[in-house]
Amino acid sequence: MAKIQVEQEPGQATYQSILEHEITEGLREIERPTYGLLISGVSAGLDVSISLFLIVVVKTLGQDAINRAVVEMLGGVMYSVGFIVVILGRSELFTEHTTRAVYPVLHGRATMLRMLRLWGLIYVANLAGTAVLARLITLVGPALGVTRTSLFGEVARRVVDHPWWVIFLSATLAGWLMGLVSWLVSAARDTTSQILIVAIITGSIGIAHLHHAIVGSVEVLSGIFAKQGLGMNDYFRVLLWTTLGNAAGGVFFVALFKYSHATRAAAEPPQINLSEEAASTIITDLSARAPGSAGELRKPSRSTQREGADPMGT
Repeated sequence: MAKIQVEQEPGQATYQSILEHEITEGLREIERPTYGLLISGVSAGLDVSISLFLIVVVKTLGQDAINRAVVEMLGGVMYSVGFIVVILGRSELFTEHTTRAVYPVLHGRATMLRMLRLWGLIYVANLAGTAVLARLITLVGPALGVTRTSLFGEVARRVVDHPWWVIFLSATLAGWLMGLVSWLVSAARDTTSQILIVAIITGSIGIAHLHHAIVGSVEVLSGIFAKQGLGMNDYFRVLLWTTLGNAAGGVFFVALFKYSHATRAAAEPPQINLSEEAASTIITDLSARAPGSAGELRKPSRSTQREGADPMGT
C-alpha cells in the first residue's frame, strides 16, 4: 500500500502551534505579579477608551455634513483604534487576554483560582482606567469644540436602552469575536496582519453596536458625567450583563471549542492510503499537466480506469 502524506502549507501555523502559544502567553499573564497586572489593566482601560472619544469626534464633525451610514462606518473604524493600541501594546484587557488565560486551566497547567485572580485584577483595573478617561473626555472634548455633549448621551443610550437578554446575547457575540482576535493574532505572521485582524474584527463589533464590558463602561460613564439623564443604576445593570455575556462568549464559544479542536487534531499530517496501482495512476496524471497551461488533468485510459477502479485489487 502506498501512502500519500498531506503536508502543511509552508509558514502556516498549525492548530497545535497556536494553542502552544496561547497556553504559554496565558501562563505568563497568570504568573505576573499583582502590581504589574493592575498597572497594565489601568493602561488598557485608558487606551481602549480612546475609541469612544474618536467616535464622538467623528459623529460631531460629520453629523450635519455626511450621510449617516458613512458616519456609522467611520465610527466602526474609530472603534477599532483603541483595541489596536491595547492588543499590539500588550496591555491586559478583559475579554481579549482573559480568554487566553482559560487555555492553561484547560490544559492542567494552572488552577481555576489563579485564573479568577487574573480576571478580577484586570477587570477592576480596566474599569478604573475607563472611569478616568470618561471624565477627561467629557471635559476636554466640549471645551475644544470637537465633541457635542449631547452625543455622549446618544452613545450611552444606545448601550443602555435594551432588555437584559438582548444585552447578554449581544455581549456573548462580542466575547466570541474578542476571543477569536486572540487566537487569530497568534496565528498571524507579521504586525501588519495582526493590525488588519484586530481592525476588521473589533470594527465589526463597533459597527454592529455589540456590547463590550470595558468599552460599554466608558460609554455609559461618559453619558453620566455629561449629565445626559443616566444614572449609576444604568451603569451597573449594563455592566452585569455585558460582563456575563463577554465571559460566556470568550470561554465557551472560543476557548473550549478551539482547545478541543486543537487537542483532538491529528498530531501528524493525515495520510491517505492507496493501492500501488491507484497511486501510480494519480502520479502519471499529475505529471501529464502541461506547464503554464490552463490544464486539465489527462483523462486516464479505459484500461487504467478499470485497473484503478478497485484500489484493493479485488
